[in-house]
Amino acid sequence: MNARHDARQQGLQQGAQKGRLQGEALLLQRMLTRRFAPLPEWVQTRLRSASSEELETWADRVLDATRLEEVFVA
Repeated sequence: MNARHDARQQGLQQGAQKGRLQGEALLLQRMLTRRFAPLPEWVQTRLRSASSEELETWADRVLDATRLEEVFVA
């Protein structure tokens, strides 16, 4: 029973983490769309596969970027 509880907790944590990541990506997408609309498909692909750290870095860059490509430079 304890193992089942642990597995459920882990599942809930993973779901919450995935939800946060999706929320961060959606917010960044909105920011990018407002600043650089329309967004090309490659941006959507990058946002869907990004880590939380990447999304945070890109969100910071949105404030200073003059071109969409500047947000995603390595």
